[in-house]
Amino acid sequence: MTTATETHEDAQEHGMSDAGYIKIAIILALITALEVSTYYVDFGPLFMPSLLIMMVVKFVMVVSYFMHLKFDSKIFSFLFYTGLGLALFVYIAALATFKFFIA
Repeated sequence: MTTATETHEDAQEHGMSDAGYIKIAIILALITALEVSTYYVDFGPLFMPSLLIMMVVKFVMVVSYFMHLKFDSKIFSFLFYTGLGLALFVYIAALATFKFFIA
């Protein structure tokens, strides 16, 4: 039979502290502010690559820390990152189809 303290200790080993989650949330908020600023600031030809890079960074941070992939089996990380790669490929292929990159 497990007690409440044993269960609490197991939960602490599997994740981060509250301060760690707050730091990650602040970083995600800053990246989101940068993404929004791309609408108001002329990034020129770096507009789409900068948005894609920020999107990937946010995805990796969310799935690594908030979805606990950093602390789980590597097969789950492989599946999520394979999905990310596929999504990026489809998105870039769709933009290329509409000649988005040729302007």
